Amino acid sequence: MLRHLARRAAGFAVTFLLISVLVFCMMEIVPGDPASAMLGTSATPETLAALRAQMGLDAPAVIRYLRWLGGLATGDMGVSYTYGVPVGALIRERLAVTLPLTGFAVLLAVGIALPLGVTAASRPGGVADGAATLYAQGGIAVPNFWIGLLLIMVVALGLGWLPAGGFPGWDAPGSALRALLLPALALAIPQSAVLTRVTRASVVEVMNEDFVRTARAKGASVSRALWRHAVPNALVPVITMLGLQISFLIGGAVLVENVFTLPGMGRLAWQALAQRDLIVIQNVVMVFATIVIVVNLGVDLLYTVVDPRLRKRA
Repeated sequence: MLRHLARRAAGFAVTFLLISVLVFCMMEIVPGDPASAMLGTSATPETLAALRAQMGLDAPAVIRYLRWLGGLATGDMGVSYTYGVPVGALIRERLAVTLPLTGFAVLLAVGIALPLGVTAASRPGGVADGAATLYAQGGIAVPNFWIGLLLIMVVALGLGWLPAGGFPGWDAPGSALRALLLPALALAIPQSAVLTRVTRASVVEVMNEDFVRTARAKGASVSRALWRHAVPNALVPVITMLGLQISFLIGGAVLVENVFTLPGMGRLAWQALAQRDLIVIQNVVMVFATIVIVVNLGVDLLYTVVDPRLRKRA
């Protein structure tokens, strides 16, 4: 088990380095000079050269990459070209919105998909199965930003049940959760549709396995065979899909946060892109990539908890 953890940690480090090289190279080839963007077109060459030296932009690319990597290791992400404040502080402030939003969306997606998928699998071809299939097809076909707009028009503006946008901060936890509910639902519905299909297919397959039929032959009820034997053994593909969906949820947060005017990482990335604040974009992408890598590492470890056979192999 320790050897498995060491292998996964080494893979994490290599992946992190490869992504950091890719992100840095992409920012290097993007046209435009941050110093010129900050000083405007009226700046003299001497002023531009002084600012570039102050920002460390006059150093060779390899030196700047190593400086950036060293800064990431110590939590120093540099200073935003636009806001003039440390990028690390900006990102920490925005993560306080994006991480709860994503976690809320994951809980909603799992809370919708697991009961729906298992119920559909308990009677294939039945009414519940048809309803689950219809939900899954509709949820996959509709993009999350459109669901967000629909929720704003119907639930927020039409019925007035929840706020249409904005975020009051965590000083008022109840209001903060109310503000996150609709955006989390907009993120969760497409992901729950995918999870419903995977859960149904996985449970149906396991229900046809010999050990489930043996349990039924020994007198286990359909419900006991389903929940005691089939569902636990059908979870590995569901967990795999859930891990893959985390990256889609984070990507979807960029659009949904803008639809609901939430001050999260997605909105920060969007604003930095519009203002050509390259150092913010560079660090936001690295934070997103790190979250996805850590989640996938967690999913790998969860496999060994759910499936004892994988634990023995590890």
